[in-house]
Amino acid sequence: MSKKINDTIIKAYNGEETDYTPTWFMRQAGRSQPEYLEIKKKYSLFEITHQPELSAYVTRLPVENYGVDAAILYKDIMTPLPYIGIDVEIKAGVGPVIYNPIRNFQDVESLGEINPSRDVSYVLDTIKLLTEEQLEVPLIGFSGAPFTLASYMIEGGPSKNYNKTKALMYREPATWFALMDKLADMIITYVEAQVEAGAKAIQIFDSWVGALNAPDYRLFIKPVMTRIFSELRNQNVPLIYFGIGARHLLLEWNDLPVDVIGLDWRTSIKEAREMGVTKVLQGNLDPMILLTEWETIEKRTKAILDEGKEYGNHVFNLGHGVTPEIKPETLKKLTAFIHEYSKR
Repeated sequence: MSKKINDTIIKAYNGEETDYTPTWFMRQAGRSQPEYLEIKKKYSLFEITHQPELSAYVTRLPVENYGVDAAILYKDIMTPLPYIGIDVEIKAGVGPVIYNPIRNFQDVESLGEINPSRDVSYVLDTIKLLTEEQLEVPLIGFSGAPFTLASYMIEGGPSKNYNKTKALMYREPATWFALMDKLADMIITYVEAQVEAGAKAIQIFDSWVGALNAPDYRLFIKPVMTRIFSELRNQNVPLIYFGIGARHLLLEWNDLPVDVIGLDWRTSIKEAREMGVTKVLQGNLDPMILLTEWETIEKRTKAILDEGKEYGNHVFNLGHGVTPEIKPETLKKLTAFIHEYSKR
């Protein structure tokens, strides 16, 4: 590669000392950027992600506009599901809607396998375009995790309580574990293809797994996550695991063969370390803080950076994603402040 890449964030993910605390923001691509909003007037998410030039542009925009230390691929966790037989539509204002939800063992058995070079060549082309020509920072690839994907596949769309998902898990464990295996196969194949195309780190989003208690996580989820991360270790890129409202699962995650644990805003770096979490930590400013005045933003950011310095091995991020109300200039100012304040 001809371009020199700023790999500070990869060093931080690997637990190495860095000159400053690197940062990126979940959902930094799109959301509140005026250039993105103009694109969205013409194209849907589906249409953007299927055009590598356009998807690459949206992916690199926050790097150019904010000065963050990594790009994250612009796509959706639903992207691979149609290719294993799930009829899904991303509906504006609703989210993913699935027209053939999983109801029984036969539904799981009928799911196919993904062939990335055939099925998601547009994703791989986007990654190559970014990593070979456009970016001067690492690209983070990602996938949804089995529980989070399964929750959509079983509920038929977004859910607040995951009643159908948990009922199937408890009532039909054989069906549940078969579904976990199918999704693990898909995730491993899909992520390996992203790394081969040029992704330099991988984040697995398990956004909704906090809905489970720790014993159920150990029984129904931990085995499949252990398998996924164990197989992905062969790719030799940092592996990040993130979920919402999962404080009670952090020690379970610490056992997994991951490099980085993403914290939401409910658990501080200090609290995680005192619980016994030893992995590199990523997080964890409450995104809603960014809707207040700069004095508060700076104070809260300092507190997180100070804990990161004191307890070591920290990459700054938000505790969840950028929302449409957050102003681009706030993210730009925040990035500059993080870099300046955290200089070693």
